[in-house]
Formats: sequence, C-alpha cells, structure tokens
Amino acid sequence: MGKIKVEQIAVYAHHGCMIEEAKIGSDYLVDVEVKADISKSSVSDSLLDTVDYVHLTKIVQQEMAVRSELLEHVGKRIIDRILGELELVKKTTVWISKINPPIGGNVAKVTVEMTKKRK
Repeated sequence: MGKIKVEQIAVYAHHGCMIEEAKIGSDYLVDVEVKADISKSSVSDSLLDTVDYVHLTKIVQQEMAVRSELLEHVGKRIIDRILGELELVKKTTVWISKINPPIGGNVAKVTVEMTKKRK
C-alpha cells in the first residue's frame, strides 16, 4: 500500500451561502491524498498500474467548477468520483480550503477535510 498526494490545486470558484460569493467567487486550494496498492507500478514503470494524478486533478477542477453552498458538498462529490472512477484507490482524503473567507475578521483560510474508504 502506498500514498499519492496532489497538493495545493489552485482553483477559482463560486461556492458559498452568500449571494456575493456566487457572483464574485473566491480562491481555493484543494489537496487530495489517495491510498492504493502501487507495488505493481513500482516494478512495471507503467501509468496503467497506478493512480494517475492528472486524473485526480481533473476531477477536482471539474467538481470545483460546479457551484455549491457548502464545501462539504463539493468534497463529497470529489470523493465519490475518485472512488467511482479510480479502482485502485482504497481510501481518499480531500482538503478544500477557501482563502480569505468573507466571515468578518482577518482569517487566512477555512478548510474542510473529508475521508472515505472503499467498502
């Protein structure tokens, strides 16, 4: 078993409960970690035997482009697609951070972390 991480995927999106957030949008950083058996790819040196991090990045970009009020909702969609599309993945964790959230005060970011294992 091994881990593959894709960190700080920068995305501009329109998530949030306020009307202004839907119109203006915000900067986000998304991190993805997957656990998978990567022993075969360590020997074969073949992309077909591992989890393609380009595929992970595309899933994040596509799901972040679909507006939601809550980051939890976006996180669930990302996780469901990863487990649905990438059979080698046994467990995944996703962190979604909203940079400079409009919550009154000097807050650098808020982050939602979600994890799911394959059944």
